[in-house]
Amino acid sequence: MYHKTLKPFPANFLWGASTSAYQVEGANLIDGKGPSCQDVKKVPEGTSELDVCADQYHRYKEDVKLMAEMGFKVYRFSISWSRILPEGTGEVNPKGIQYYNNLIDECLKYGIEPLVTMFHFDMPAALDKRGSWGNRESIDWFVNFAKVMFENFGDRVKYWLTINEQNMLTLVGPVIGTLYIPEGCTNKLKEIYQQNHHMLVAQAKAMELCHKMLPNAKIGPAPNIALVYPASCRPEDTTAAQNCNAIRNWLYLDMAVYGRYNNLVWSYLEEHDACPEFEPGDAESLKNAHPDFIGFNYYNTVTVEASTQTELKEATPGDQQSANEMAGVYKGFRNPNLTVTEFGWEIDPQGFRSTMREIYSRYHLPMIVTENGLGAYDTLTEDGKVHDDYRIEYLRQHIKMIQEAITDNVEMMGYCPWSAIDLVSTHEGIRKRYGFIYVDRDEFDLKTLNRYRKDSFHWYKKVIATNGSNLD
Repeated sequence: MYHKTLKPFPANFLWGASTSAYQVEGANLIDGKGPSCQDVKKVPEGTSELDVCADQYHRYKEDVKLMAEMGFKVYRFSISWSRILPEGTGEVNPKGIQYYNNLIDECLKYGIEPLVTMFHFDMPAALDKRGSWGNRESIDWFVNFAKVMFENFGDRVKYWLTINEQNMLTLVGPVIGTLYIPEGCTNKLKEIYQQNHHMLVAQAKAMELCHKMLPNAKIGPAPNIALVYPASCRPEDTTAAQNCNAIRNWLYLDMAVYGRYNNLVWSYLEEHDACPEFEPGDAESLKNAHPDFIGFNYYNTVTVEASTQTELKEATPGDQQSANEMAGVYKGFRNPNLTVTEFGWEIDPQGFRSTMREIYSRYHLPMIVTENGLGAYDTLTEDGKVHDDYRIEYLRQHIKMIQEAITDNVEMMGYCPWSAIDLVSTHEGIRKRYGFIYVDRDEFDLKTLNRYRKDSFHWYKKVIATNGSNLD
């Protein structure tokens, strides 16, 4: 749809950026913090360990000051479960509480709203030993963790996100180091979707608890949403795209918003004897979530064609932004109309607009973009500059699409690209940089860890200062 005149960004639009605890903080086993699944996993060969990362734990004041210099209205960060509760349950770590109190207060000092992600890929290792999300008790573990957070930080945090990219935890858990499958499991798909069910119930109960304990706060989910295109106008490819949309996207938002399983997903699970088991009270809890908004991560769209396979088989390795083959359901297809990043992810700003339109037409809730960005090889010049015009262009094109969506009457409340500062990418290390702020370190050489303003830092500062009216 062509618009002669675009509507402006709302006056209270939340401009900011995002990070996650295990990728940015460092200090992974000090000051009482227990190990998470990320601390005990074997990192991909050639990538950094997660013990230092960007060292934000020790440098948060410097980092927040730089965010304030950019003009951030919001900073999305996650709280490490095992920094607050080293064993996942039981005794609270006072130094962990103090760190996040300090971070929150530092944000508020500059007028930056904290947007807190409650769980971002970092299950306490102690809870993995007790069965992780496959243990029914994981629902109570998470709700207890939520209660501790609400009690300690709820007087200042107005915006909460529950589980980051739950759909990726379910679909590509081994890639991000989170999937725990018990020995002797005979139906892996059923086990994965039982774990997913526990997460869905835990999320719903956490939302209900938030509304009860913090009536003035707002809370929502944060899945990774990528609208799925059919590879052609063949009817079979359209059906495949509907299948992939349901399994990858709508299952998670249908459940968060409406408290019910998507019918196509349930049919897929029935076909493979993988339907999760409900316990008494689950259905009621799922209906009582009532999210206030939808957070979503967007990097690109996905394209699929019909799958001619008929037997379920182990999916080939992929990542968050690729569609592999699900036998008889869909098969990933390389979209020839899109360019790709240096790391092979397709770039589709127009698909961003389409994704926003589709989400809003299905759920009619305010939305905030919780991740969107370009991972690239950045170079620090001798005079301390990083000329990342490629990142500026990527962000410019996507911000333009947010304004198009706003003009389409989609209710957008904020934009938090990935990432505020360079951090360790989930499975590609520090070399895959996303930040507005460059961190002086390599994969295995910590160097100075000094911070440098990239060209995109200065550009984004101008975008925020003009509330999105100047993208040049």
